[in-house]
Amino acid sequence: MLSVYDPHGHQEDRDRDGRSFRTLFISDTHLGTRSCQADAILEFLRLNDAETIYLVGDIIDFWRVKRGPVWPQSHNDVLQKLLRKVRKGARIIFIPGNHDEALRDYCGMSFGGIEIHHDFVHQTADGRRILVMHGDEFDIVVRYAKWLAFLGDRSYEIALWCNNPLNWVRRRLGFGYWSLSAYLKQRVKSAVNFIGEFETAIADEAKRREADGVICGHIHHAADRMIHGIRYINCGDWVESCTALAEDHDGQIRLIRWHEEAAKYAAPAMIAAAAPIALIEAEAAPLEADGALPLPPLEAEHAVETRV
Repeated sequence: MLSVYDPHGHQEDRDRDGRSFRTLFISDTHLGTRSCQADAILEFLRLNDAETIYLVGDIIDFWRVKRGPVWPQSHNDVLQKLLRKVRKGARIIFIPGNHDEALRDYCGMSFGGIEIHHDFVHQTADGRRILVMHGDEFDIVVRYAKWLAFLGDRSYEIALWCNNPLNWVRRRLGFGYWSLSAYLKQRVKSAVNFIGEFETAIADEAKRREADGVICGHIHHAADRMIHGIRYINCGDWVESCTALAEDHDGQIRLIRWHEEAAKYAAPAMIAAAAPIALIEAEAAPLEADGALPLPPLEAEHAVETRV
């Protein structure tokens, strides 16, 4: 359906191979930082489409941009991909977070077809009211000690930076992706307590607004659970866990862990790529059995050319 830009230099029309949802919720991509996993975001957007897409804050990291942006082509490609989805008919609602809070001055306006709102009440296909907000309003550190938030942000960046070399070693050893920063966050008691207090406060706000649930971001901790009768769902992030939320056409909302789901797409592709080689080798086998000279082993590149 959609012609998309491939960050590796190929123009492809491959969205037709993906999935279609009623709604997607994405938060905390932090474009403009080294930690942003832009290629994963692009692959997710290429393989998943929706009628409505919520960008739930911290999409562009202006805190980092002020210190000097890290802005490779893939970060441009993410923005272009979103704008292309708007042109193809998708509705995109952007709810700024604390890292892109300057855009809150433009709430109620629309740029490039992307609507900007402070928060939004989303109605699911089965009629439930879901409050959508970034959630930094319920972070006491961000609200009352901004200098401490900046200090914590730099420490968090260091932990995120360690993820890349650590996972390079893990891949060499045959292990999957693992986030050091997420592990530390789960093991530090004060961080665990903060997450619990944050989740309770934001669920109480949703209850006060007579919503059935709340979808947020901010703390980079994907979750889906009931709190005081309110369904609390956190989108997670695209610097550590690469998670998002999807609502199907029946109104059911689920958490997508993209590192796990992307592997499901990769396996069939590898099998399809290997099929021509296996077919040619199978056809060559009877010739060797009849006493003919054995055929030289086929290189993958030559095998594909022979198939064509």
